[in-house]
Amino acid sequence: MGTINEGLARVKKRAQDQGGLGLVETLVAVAILGTSVVAFVVALSTGSIAVAEQGEEIVAQSLVRTQLEYTKSYPYDAEATAYPVVDSPDGYTISVAVASVVDTDADIQKITVTIFRESENIVTIEDYKVNR
Repeated sequence: MGTINEGLARVKKRAQDQGGLGLVETLVAVAILGTSVVAFVVALSTGSIAVAEQGEEIVAQSLVRTQLEYTKSYPYDAEATAYPVVDSPDGYTISVAVASVVDTDADIQKITVTIFRESENIVTIEDYKVNR
């Protein structure tokens, strides 16, 4: 067994043989970490935007289906150029256009429903209304 001084000498020698992290290694580690954080934040932001746009599309699809069903259930009017619209959430506007179908009975109308969000066309659907 060695003395305490010999033990301390061995620890001191080991500490001198092992160098700590240098400036270059530290900068490389910080750069890698920074790049990883930026990539994560960009991915998170892109995902958030995609979710918001998907939510807008779902609302527009629901509105257009609701409007078509409402228009079809409304009494038939051979002279109509538009039918009443359902209430829409803030920021959304519904447009209903009616056109006679050429070369058919006068009892068929082509209904075009367009959903706008802040004046931007989100979705347009066409269907037919028949006098029954």
